[in-house]
Amino acid sequence: MWDLINKGGPMMYLIVLASILAFGVVIERIYTLNKARIDADKFMDGILGVLKRNKIIEAVEMCNKTPGPVAHIIKAGILKHDRSRPEIKEAVEEAAELEIPRLEKHLPILATIAHITPLLGLLGTVTGMIRSFQIIQVKAASMVPVNPGDLAGGIWEALLATVAGLSVAIPAYVAYNYLTSRVDGFVYDMEKSAMDLVNLLSSRRDTYEV
Repeated sequence: MWDLINKGGPMMYLIVLASILAFGVVIERIYTLNKARIDADKFMDGILGVLKRNKIIEAVEMCNKTPGPVAHIIKAGILKHDRSRPEIKEAVEEAAELEIPRLEKHLPILATIAHITPLLGLLGTVTGMIRSFQIIQVKAASMVPVNPGDLAGGIWEALLATVAGLSVAIPAYVAYNYLTSRVDGFVYDMEKSAMDLVNLLSSRRDTYEV
């Protein structure tokens, strides 16, 4: 493996570094998202049931004991339970604005790697071909015949860099789309849960006012 990296030229070192970084991001994001994942419907059934019995403190405690962004934004809304609908909605939206960047953390790095590694591979291909043509020029200037072995190093560099760049970019792009879909799932759960909470708290307030 190390021999192949050396034969691939200087771009190979950058590609390998990018692959290690991409792998680290994927593992970290999968671990974080799995840790934050909950059954949002079941959680909200419990929260709404407690709120219908007017047990605000118990609902807050349920949020404190539950990991993930859904519980965080629901807690923000519950703390404004005695406010108007716009104020409750604003509190939930502000909490969501803090949670979404946490869910998307490091994903831009993965997207960047997926985009630049093919370009690094292409650059390695170009440098490899330049190396081959330089050998041809030197041989021609010295009136020495050029044989295939003289060009093998440059061709190796060109092909290996291309393969390495694509080998990193394709899994990185697939992983990025997978993680993005996971984040979209969290956002959907947050929006649905927030809507249910706002509707319930608003209806309770309207009942009290009547």
